[in-house]
Amino acid sequence: MGLTRFNLMKSNSKEKKCDTCFTVALAGNPNVGKSTVFNALTGMNQHTGNWPGKTVTNAEGICTFNGCKYKLVDLPGTYSLLASSTEEEIARDYIKSNSADCIVIVADATCLQRNLNLTVQILSITSKVIVCVNLLDEAKKKGIEVNLDELSLNLGVPVIGTAARSKKGLDKLLLTLESVCQGKTKCFNVKSLTENICIDCNLTQNQRDLIAADIDKKCEKIYNECVINTKPDYTARDRKLDRLFTSKLTGIPIMICLFGIIFWITIEGANYPSQWLSCLFDYVKDILSEFLNFICTPNWLSGLIIDGIYTTLAWVVSVMLPPMAIFFPLFSLLEDSGYLPRIAFNMDNYFKKCNAHGKQSLTMAMGFGCNACGVIGCRIIDSPRERLIAILTNNFVPCNGRLPTLIAIISMFFTASYIGFARGLISTLILLGVIILGILMTLLVSKLLSLTVLKGLPSSFILELPPYRRPQIAKTIVRSIFDRTIFVLGRAVMIAIPAGALIWILANTSVNDITLLKYCTDFFEPFGQMIGLDGVIVIAFILGFPANEIVIPIILMCYMATGSLTDYSSLGSLYSLLIDNGWTLTTALCTMVMCLFHFPCSTTCLTIKKETKSLKWTFLSIVIPTVIGILICFLINLISCII
Repeated sequence: MGLTRFNLMKSNSKEKKCDTCFTVALAGNPNVGKSTVFNALTGMNQHTGNWPGKTVTNAEGICTFNGCKYKLVDLPGTYSLLASSTEEEIARDYIKSNSADCIVIVADATCLQRNLNLTVQILSITSKVIVCVNLLDEAKKKGIEVNLDELSLNLGVPVIGTAARSKKGLDKLLLTLESVCQGKTKCFNVKSLTENICIDCNLTQNQRDLIAADIDKKCEKIYNECVINTKPDYTARDRKLDRLFTSKLTGIPIMICLFGIIFWITIEGANYPSQWLSCLFDYVKDILSEFLNFICTPNWLSGLIIDGIYTTLAWVVSVMLPPMAIFFPLFSLLEDSGYLPRIAFNMDNYFKKCNAHGKQSLTMAMGFGCNACGVIGCRIIDSPRERLIAILTNNFVPCNGRLPTLIAIISMFFTASYIGFARGLISTLILLGVIILGILMTLLVSKLLSLTVLKGLPSSFILELPPYRRPQIAKTIVRSIFDRTIFVLGRAVMIAIPAGALIWILANTSVNDITLLKYCTDFFEPFGQMIGLDGVIVIAFILGFPANEIVIPIILMCYMATGSLTDYSSLGSLYSLLIDNGWTLTTALCTMVMCLFHFPCSTTCLTIKKETKSLKWTFLSIVIPTVIGILICFLINLISCII
C-alpha cells in the first residue's frame, strides 16, 4: 500500500508554483557520488565555506524546480553517526537539529549493504528522507540488480535510482523531493525498522557496539531481500589491479612512474603556452606603453605601472598558468580514476611509522599543484595534532610555482649536453629525484615533530579503496580549471600586483647613486657566500615571498641592473649570464635546494594562518623549511670547498 501511495503522490508539474525555499541536506558515505549529485542539481549556483567553529568544508547550493527553490546543503561524507570524528559530529548534529525539510541519502548501488547502515541510522533521527541509489550504471556492469520498489517497502521511504554522472534519474529525484518537501508524500513503517536504535553522542562504547550490531543485522536482511548479484566475482578486475598498484613490490615504483609521466607532460607541454602568453603580454605591453605616453603619464608612474606591476603580473600568469592548466587536470584524472586512495594506501605505513596520518600522503600530493591547496586539503585529517603535522610539512614538496625554476636550472647545468627526447627524460628523472628528497624530508620532519612539539601516536582511520572508474575527461578538465587553476591563479595575481610595485621601487630608488636593491644584495652577500649562493640569490628568494615565480626574473634584474623584471630569450643566454656572474655547479645545486626548502609563499602563509588560527604555527611553518634549506646548502658548500 505504501509503495502505491508514493507513486500516486508524485508532484504534478501543472500544479500551482510556489515561492517557498526548502532546505535539503545531502548525506552519504564517501565516494558514492554525493558531490556529483550536488553539482548536477545546483550547477554553478553554489559556494563553499566552513561549518561554524570547524575546519570541515561546507558546500551549499541553490536548485530551482517548478517555481520552488531548494537550498542544498552537502553534509560531510561519513560512514556512521555513531563514532566521534568531526565529520560525523557535524552530520549527526545537523540532522538532529531538524534544520532540513528533507534529507537525501545518496547510496552506492555497487556496495549497498554498507550504505544502508548510515541510512538506518538517519531514519532513527528523522523520517523526512529520500534514498537516492546512485551509480546504477556501474552496478549494471557488475551484474548487481537493485529492486528499488522492494527497497522502498523495506525502508518505508521513497527510493529513487540514479546515475548522476550521466544525469539519469535526477528529474525523478526532483519530483519526489518536491512531493516530500510539500508534505504530499508521507513515510511509513519507519518506527519498526529503527526500534531500539538511538544515535546519541553520550552513549558508551558498549552501547554503540550493540546498536551497530543490531543495525548490521537489519541491513543484511534488507540487502538480501532487495539485491541480486548475477556476477559474484565482479571485483575480480579491481583486485587484479590492486595487486599491481598496492603491492609492496610494485606499488611505490608505479606511483613514482605515474608522477614522472605527469611531470614530463607538464615540463614538455608548458613551454609553448608560456611562450605564446609571453608574446601576448609583450604585445599588450607595447599598447599600454603607447597609451600612457599618449596621456602624458610621468616617467616614474609609467615605470611603476609597466616595469613594476604589469611585468610582474605578466610573469606570474605566463609562467604559472600553463603548468597549472596541465598539472591540475592530470592530477584530477588520477583522482577520478580511483587511484589517489591507492597512493594513501601505499604511503600509509611510512607515515604511521612517523606517527603521522596516512591521509597526509594525499595532502602532500595536492601540494604539487599548490601548497595553499595542499594546506586546505589537510582538513580531511580528523586529528588536530596530525593535521598540524601535515600543514607544517606540506611545503616540502615543490608547487608549480617552484617547478619552472627547478626545471630551468636542471636544463642549464645538468642536462645541457643532452638533446631531444633524452634531455626531457633526464630532466624528468632529476626532477623526480629532487621531489623524492622533498618526500623523504616530509617523513623525517613529521617524525621529529611527533617526537617533540606535537607528540602523540598515529590515529586509525578507515581508508576505502573505491572501484576503478573511467574518468570523465572533458568534465574533469573543465572542473579542475575553474575550481583549482583559476582560483589559485587569482590569489597569486592579487599578491603579485603590490609585489611588482615594491620590487620596482627598490630597483629605482637610489641613495648616493646606489639603488636600495643593491644595498640589500650587498648586505646579504656574506651570508649568501657562506651557504653557496650570493646576495642576489638570497634577496631574490626574500622578494619572491609573494610568488615563487618571480625569483628568477629578480635575479636577472639584479645581474643586468635594468631596473625592471627581465625575461630571458633562451636558456643558453640565461646560462651565459649566470656563469658571467659567478655561478658554478655548487651555486646551481644550492639554489635548487633553497628552491625546494625555503619558507612558503605569502598565499600559503595566509592559508596556514587561516587554517591553524595561530601565528605560532604559521611562524614555525616558515622557520622549519628555511633552516633545513640553509643547513643543507651550508654542508654542500663546505664539501665543495674541501673537494
